[in-house]
Amino acid sequence: MTYESVARFAQQAGLIYFGLLFLAGSAYALWPRNGDAFRHAANLPLTEDEDL
Repeated sequence: MTYESVARFAQQAGLIYFGLLFLAGSAYALWPRNGDAFRHAANLPLTEDEDL
């Protein structure tokens, strides 16, 4: 195996790995079941905390 073939394999494997990671993260963020948790987290800075 030459350096060029190893580099090409690493580039393609990295592209596939990070593409799958991006798709998994996007699916998690857009999954309907997670909507309430993300809405709650988005509104946290707007709520008043009386314990402080």
